[in-house]
Amino acid sequence: MLKLYFFPMACSLASRIALMEAGIEAQYHLAHIWTKKVVDDDSDFRGISPMGAVPVLVLENGDRLTESAAVLQYIADVKPEASLAPPFGDPDRYRLQEWLSFIGTEIHKAFLFPTFWYKDDGSLAKPRARITQTLAVPSAHLAGREFLVGNSFTVADAHLTWALLMLRPAGIDIAQWPSLSAYLDRMQARPAVRDAIVTEMALRKTIATSAA
Repeated sequence: MLKLYFFPMACSLASRIALMEAGIEAQYHLAHIWTKKVVDDDSDFRGISPMGAVPVLVLENGDRLTESAAVLQYIADVKPEASLAPPFGDPDRYRLQEWLSFIGTEIHKAFLFPTFWYKDDGSLAKPRARITQTLAVPSAHLAGREFLVGNSFTVADAHLTWALLMLRPAGIDIAQWPSLSAYLDRMQARPAVRDAIVTEMALRKTIATSAA
């Protein structure tokens, strides 16, 4: 059985969404990204992930995958009949990689990561100025489209759904991009997406309460 190391509402939410959309049974292990401890047994999470970052997907043979783009692609390929990624040979497979890379670098690492991890001493001015230009790209792409790639939900949608959800606590109101706002509403209406978010929000509240 696959094992996913995650932290509630971190980028690993996309992996949970993908697993649930595909109907893949998995074990979920909460890893605290600040204390670097695995909650199950208080072990050092850096023994699982040298960077101390989620997601980490442990495969059936014990090998580990890190980085959202790789984890999401693997999940999609475990169950190809779920159509979470275009098949080999389909040009849209490269479009999927394009969007996974864009979300991971231009939204996550360029904006969300510094916003949540760095002290705002003026150094966040450039990321905040740039995010408007960045979000204009998926906004234009999704005007008149239901999904990022092709005509069905893919792991790229799981990734963008997470990113858009985290923009609000980062101080960005996506209502200024109507196509993104409508897209997020559609994604959250999907049962697997909704259930994944509800599960992780509840866990996030539990962690916040225990830390208070």
